[in-house]
Amino acid sequence: MTKKFSTAWKSSTQPRKQRKYIYGAPLHVKQKMFHTHLSSELRKKYGYRNVQIKKGDKVKVLRGNFAKKEGRVEQVFLKLGKVFVNGVEVIRKNGTKIHFPLHPSNLLIIELELNDKKRKAHLESKMVAAKGEPRK
Repeated sequence: MTKKFSTAWKSSTQPRKQRKYIYGAPLHVKQKMFHTHLSSELRKKYGYRNVQIKKGDKVKVLRGNFAKKEGRVEQVFLKLGKVFVNGVEVIRKNGTKIHFPLHPSNLLIIELELNDKKRKAHLESKMVAAKGEPRK
């Protein structure tokens, strides 16, 4: 019998328990872990340190073999905890290119995709509050 996911979990120093928590988390909890840092210009503009990464955002890779590469997010897999970025590819032995999966913590958002009205309103609400102007 497997236990249900516990939302009242307290942090543990044991990596195995941390991994178990992340792998066994439901999607609505994993979604909160999927936030990515914003560049310094976007931080000043919107008043947020990090936001959830979405398809279409322009990102810069900070860690790994592809460090300092930039590209647009092509796919986001919440279940796997991975992001696929355009231009970050590995060439197989047979010559085909495949996208290399990246963890969102190793990325920096340079440009936001603001076609989503709900996301745009959410970002601008804090931007207005940070400037000291009254909300509408």
